[in-house]
Amino acid sequence: MNPYLHKVQYYETDMMGITHHANYIRWMEEARIDFMDQLGFPYKKMEADGVFSPVKTVSCEYKQPSTFGDEISIAVSVKSFNGVVMTIEYEMRNQRNETVCTACSEHVFLNRDGRFVRMKRDMPDFCRAVELDMQKP
Repeated sequence: MNPYLHKVQYYETDMMGITHHANYIRWMEEARIDFMDQLGFPYKKMEADGVFSPVKTVSCEYKQPSTFGDEISIAVSVKSFNGVVMTIEYEMRNQRNETVCTACSEHVFLNRDGRFVRMKRDMPDFCRAVELDMQKP
């Protein structure tokens, strides 16, 4: 999969000129949506089909600051997926190829009623696409 690219905007920085930490989580969401598009399962279509994927947990380790104008490349990979919970890893690098943040998020899959969706049964093509992506080096 191609990494997601984000250019740090001025409004994303604090008074010190450093990207505010909360923005990295927003970028993770942007990168995850892009990943789903590249996988062939746009999140917007999944929602239209009645499948929602809320965040269960999220964690970030900030390695070094990013600043206004930096171009951040976000590599997304699925660390694990059991058909109910999907764990995604993110590596964010600046234009100098320096890691600025590593992160992880866990997502579950729910229907409109808030009940778990068994993805292997209800969306086997999605599961195969994720599993194939996980096998890539």
